[in-house]
Amino acid sequence: MSGIWLHLKQIFHSKELRKRILFTLFIIALFRLFAHIPVPGANVENIRSLIEGNALLGSFSLLTGGGLEQFSIMLMGISPYITASIIIQLLTVIIPKLESLSKEGDSGRERINRYTRILTVPLAFLQAYGMIRLLDLRVTDETTRIIADTSWSNMIFIMLIITGGSMVAMWLGELISEKGIGNGISILIFANILAGIPQILGPVLDLSQADQAYLIPLIGIIAFTVILTIMIVLITEAQRLIPITHAGLQARGQAGSSHLPIRINQAGMIPIIFAVSFISFPTLIASFFQNARSEWLAEASKWLVNSFNPNNTIYLVVYFLLVVAFTFFYVSITFNSDQVAENLQKRGSYIPGIRPGSETSTYLRSVSQRVTLLGSLFLGFVAVMPMFAQFLGSQLQTSVPLLISGAGLIIIVGVVLEIIRQINAQLVMQDYEKLY
Repeated sequence: MSGIWLHLKQIFHSKELRKRILFTLFIIALFRLFAHIPVPGANVENIRSLIEGNALLGSFSLLTGGGLEQFSIMLMGISPYITASIIIQLLTVIIPKLESLSKEGDSGRERINRYTRILTVPLAFLQAYGMIRLLDLRVTDETTRIIADTSWSNMIFIMLIITGGSMVAMWLGELISEKGIGNGISILIFANILAGIPQILGPVLDLSQADQAYLIPLIGIIAFTVILTIMIVLITEAQRLIPITHAGLQARGQAGSSHLPIRINQAGMIPIIFAVSFISFPTLIASFFQNARSEWLAEASKWLVNSFNPNNTIYLVVYFLLVVAFTFFYVSITFNSDQVAENLQKRGSYIPGIRPGSETSTYLRSVSQRVTLLGSLFLGFVAVMPMFAQFLGSQLQTSVPLLISGAGLIIIVGVVLEIIRQINAQLVMQDYEKLY
């Protein structure tokens, strides 16, 4: 315990680190303030009633930290920027010009970031329209409308406001990355998730005080969340170390060995984002045709909506398989074994027992696939297990909701570990500066 207090004392006495942490907290507070400013002309009471009766909208509201529940200017948050980043990252592998830019160092990365920001604008506009349209489909009569004036001029005005909110969120995230601590975009998502926990925990605590029968499920959910968090930390930090021998250093009589780390979870939570977007698409399309004149089309749409409900077995199985498939897809794009083998050969390094060149590439690809299999199964487990636990809990009369989803836990663990690494790096740098 004394070690923790000593560490906090070192952080407090570091002027640069203290300034970065305070700046990060200020930007988070500013972002949360914007998330509570509603879009002009929106009926907040109607949107809250709509969310209470829809599990999918409730989950999205939790991820946006109440942005949907308030129908705020930060309705879409930074999701358009995340989508744009993923698209640009995939195009970097496909388009040779973008691939060459990614190898040009800081100048190339800056140009790619500029393309990402430009792509964010139309994506935010389209996603704003899609969300408004999705909410409008669930309106039963005029009294439950989210937006009273649905004229095209007013809709475009609202979509522009939401797009502007997404761009401000992106700018705030980049400010944190530049002048704060940690990855700004991840920290804003982290803040959104934490902001949604009191909305779930508060009513559950009230229920447990009124009826002690809810106390045991609440303790069970908290214990489940803690155990799952520990598992995520262990897998996130786990890696396969491949021994590397450096021939040039050995020739000079120096220690010529090191390791090439390959993380078990190389893809982070990107496969879960892909899987959620992909599995939500059939439900979104089907919701447009539930009241179609064609009887078979209406029935097929209702079957899709019911089958791809988060509490349905079909949904859980398909979701798990999609997470596994997208993990392999993403790692196959981001981990280029040929390039790694080529870089090792250029530096005069090699894997003991493996010939440099094509054999090294084949070996690295084989190791990466085996490690990715374990990582993909774990990601699928993390994505599905909370939903499965929630489904089992719903069979009880005293069930309580999950505090954080599996994807949310992965984000929280990743952000906390990254912040710890950056703080330790700043402290070490400060110690080195004292020597000069």
